[in-house]
Amino acid sequence: MIDIQNEQLLSLAEASREIPGGRVALSTLHRWRLAGIRGIRLETLKCGHRRITSREALERFFAATTAQSEGSIAAIESVDRQSAIALAENELERAGI
Repeated sequence: MIDIQNEQLLSLAEASREIPGGRVALSTLHRWRLAGIRGIRLETLKCGHRRITSREALERFFAATTAQSEGSIAAIESVDRQSAIALAENELERAGI
């Protein structure tokens, strides 16, 4: 889950230019968010009439798809676990705990 207070937010157009190795088509980013790659979807948020993602969400997406293609389920679980921990810490901080 994208943490809007602690992650560097990008529009999908900005994200398409940020990916190393050349510009990725905007339609590819939409496909990654809707269908994903082998069930792993790019995290996005709706902000008004636009979709946004974050640099960190791109990193999680690429780490998870790489781990899956290499058969490393533990790495996928680790990425999910790290996201869950960060989300829980932020919720506790907002609650003043």
